[in-house]
Amino acid sequence: MFMKKLLLLTFIGSTVLLHAENIDLNDLKGDWHLRVMDGYDVRKVRAILDFHPDKMRIEGFDACNRISGKMVKKPDGNYTSQLISTRMACRGKSFTFVSKRLHETIKEGFTIKEEKRYGIDGITIKSAKHDLFFKRMGE
Repeated sequence: MFMKKLLLLTFIGSTVLLHAENIDLNDLKGDWHLRVMDGYDVRKVRAILDFHPDKMRIEGFDACNRISGKMVKKPDGNYTSQLISTRMACRGKSFTFVSKRLHETIKEGFTIKEEKRYGIDGITIKSAKHDLFFKRMGE
């Protein structure tokens, strides 16, 4: 499913630093279902990101509204986007929780890495404040 990436361990005194190359965006093409956000199981709210690496766009559903935006790679290697969305009301607290944090994560800048969590292959989108785990839909 994913291309293998270079992993480099650097030893500084007794500290081990782990470096991994960012994932190839072409590996992300398609729909991804948000499973866990900041340690909370949020599968039932059905937040979905759809990556279009050829156009550097991200689209989807934030649990309350349709979203879309152009992905920009920052000099530090992180990605960011100014998402636009429809303006529908959320159906409850868990939907609002997911929507707000998804927007914060995308806006503040995030890294993407492939990962296996909970026995599931997926990707982690991580910002300074949030950690989101997604599973590819249809797999």
